[in-house]
Amino acid sequence: MISGLPGFAASRGPDLEEEFEEDHPVEPIRVLVVDDHALFRRGLEIVLEAEEDIEVIGEAGDGAEAVEKAADLLPDIVLMDVRMPKRGGIEACTAIKEVAPSAKIIMLTISDEEADLYEAIKAGATGYLLKEISTDEVATAIRAVADGQSQISPSMASKLLTEFKSMIQRTDERRLVPAPRLTDRELEVLKLVATGMNNRDIAKELFISENTVKNHVRNILEKLQLHSRMEAVVYAMREKILEIR
Repeated sequence: MISGLPGFAASRGPDLEEEFEEDHPVEPIRVLVVDDHALFRRGLEIVLEAEEDIEVIGEAGDGAEAVEKAADLLPDIVLMDVRMPKRGGIEACTAIKEVAPSAKIIMLTISDEEADLYEAIKAGATGYLLKEISTDEVATAIRAVADGQSQISPSMASKLLTEFKSMIQRTDERRLVPAPRLTDRELEVLKLVATGMNNRDIAKELFISENTVKNHVRNILEKLQLHSRMEAVVYAMREKILEIR
């Protein structure tokens, strides 16, 4: 768990000069805390409220409540666990980006599973932090994400880099094989997959059923001899089957 929470102790960042604060009032970063453990939520709220530039504007105990709160409060940052009852954090992440597009989402979780990291990124998360980090690091990450940066725990970033290198290597090994021909519709689907759309959104965009989209994606992966949507996008870009702008 996050070091510092048991006693709710966290060191504060350096204060701004008093005169500067008076002349240049800084709007606090508005944060929504989402976790299914009430004690953890409360501890995190106390820690973050000690930071002058961070304001916890609400909390939620599951993904469904998080979506409602995000739509109502329009936070700058949503700090959310991955695995929760009713609606998980990754599914909630997708929904929050629809109801509060400007909100930036940081997953704060014990899950070090690569699959959760990849799905969170695909769902629109800007950060992925493990709960082993310190409270100071949480505050620093919130500021960084609010400033437009991405934040991933070092151990997870290493896994992401390893997977990406592996994907590149697999596509390199196929470079001597002629690129299979995709249909016009499959190219349309692949382009939308590359933008991060899920099957439901692609179906709406192309006015086809979600099952039809699934069939197209399956056909694309089979033709390219790949195993995931992410691999398909990387392969398509490298082989110039598809140009992503």
